[in-house]
Amino acid sequence: MKSTHVWRRPTLGAVAARAGVSTATVSNALNSTGRLSEATRQRVLAAARELGYAPASTARALAHGGSGVLGLTMTTYGDLPVPYTEIPYYAQLALGAMAAAHERGYMLMVMPSSLSPWMWLNTPMDGVIHVAPRAEDPVRSLLRERGIPMVSEGRPPQPRWGDAWVETDHEAGLRLLLDHLAEAGARRIGLSQPLHDDEYPGQVGRAYASWCAERDMPALVEEYASMPDYFTAERDAVSRLLHRDPRPDAVIGIYSDSGHNILAAARDHGLRVPRDLLVACISEDPDYAMTTPPVTTISLRPDRVSDEAVDLLIALINARSGVDRRRLVQPVLAPRRSTRRPVRQRNGAR
Repeated sequence: MKSTHVWRRPTLGAVAARAGVSTATVSNALNSTGRLSEATRQRVLAAARELGYAPASTARALAHGGSGVLGLTMTTYGDLPVPYTEIPYYAQLALGAMAAAHERGYMLMVMPSSLSPWMWLNTPMDGVIHVAPRAEDPVRSLLRERGIPMVSEGRPPQPRWGDAWVETDHEAGLRLLLDHLAEAGARRIGLSQPLHDDEYPGQVGRAYASWCAERDMPALVEEYASMPDYFTAERDAVSRLLHRDPRPDAVIGIYSDSGHNILAAARDHGLRVPRDLLVACISEDPDYAMTTPPVTTISLRPDRVSDEAVDLLIALINARSGVDRRRLVQPVLAPRRSTRRPVRQRNGAR
């Protein structure tokens, strides 16, 4: 017998009933308008997913001369190819932004860093998330010319009035990591710091210097050029740290591969981790759970950053005023064996 069941598109009211809120609240949650708690917004989005509901944002956008498309762009470094999709943070950020856009009825287009200026200026999109803005950023300058809403992933250098951005609280993350190392007995914590023209390394460096000064601990910093071969450059920087007398009893790095680079430098110096040296880094790389030893990391939560960036961008597209244009995401510490010294050693016995 032929089924007479006909699928009907779920209504706004059905989502409201499932989430236990009003239809106005559902509309605000899906369109990133109004003032809602994060718990309420997530409950509405979960209900929409369960019912298969998607707002007709594309149709509305087209009716108003828009495209229903959001762009996600990466900064460029001249002709130097940057394999963003191979870096766990950026890969997770792009996937998270895609999911967040789809939940809200938008399409997300991840744009390659090799596009010509003409393409940056003419590719149809209603707004853009620009990732890792630099001091001299050609992509950011071109996007400004379009006059469409833009949200930066990371605070832009020399921000202007009206700039919108979402970033992880880098100072809180570094202090979380430094406190963890201090609790493990570290008293001389070294930092391998990249030289770069975005805000991230500077924010980390200032937080590190402030933390060391507050505790009357030495600030042990070795800088290195982050382009083009930062693997070798960082290992050399860590090696310089480990040649100091007295040498650090812990070293931290702030890029995805920093933990691997520090472990390699420690092996070159015949140091055992964690007995002779504590090692930690800021990274989303899941491989750190399986290194020898597993490495303690701070997660910058690209999943939350991307969700907040999409939410803020759609709010700017829909409202353009009265929107909080600065959003902070809290980092998360994942302690592992690389920062776990034996109890007797932490108490001063060798």
